[in-house]
Amino acid sequence: MKYSRLTKEQFEELHQEFINFLVAQQIDKKEWDEIKEKKPQLADQELDIFSDLIWEGVLTKANYLEHYSKNHIFLFSCDAQKIDTIVIKSLKQDVDFLSQKGLQWLSDAVFTDEVEVKYGAKEFDSDRNTALFEIIQQGAILSEGVLYEEFKEMLKL
Repeated sequence: MKYSRLTKEQFEELHQEFINFLVAQQIDKKEWDEIKEKKPQLADQELDIFSDLIWEGVLTKANYLEHYSKNHIFLFSCDAQKIDTIVIKSLKQDVDFLSQKGLQWLSDAVFTDEVEVKYGAKEFDSDRNTALFEIIQQGAILSEGVLYEEFKEMLKL
């Protein structure tokens, strides 16, 4: 398995897509129920293959990621070859970017000495989608890139 198995909730959300996946493999409901009961390893294998297909599609379409922690915000923009990163750091230890209050503070203090903003870019060392998946595994979420683009504009990148 290249990525990770989808959660139960994700499978429930993608119920129809999973049915279509099984149909494409010529597996009907009766046969799927039989596989689950008599060949659980094969059922697990099918779930893993489907999960990888979904992850591959999501990651291929991903252009922006965001990761928030107490004192840092990491904004990522990626194309086929490289990933650009804007790192926003609060130099005030009591600020918490995981709260609405912390984000409001950032909005008010972004151009002060209490906020450090850095930019970097690097080529993907390996497979792009694997690299993005690793960032997601560390807590990043997919985004529309609004905050990234706002900071890019402010920094005149």
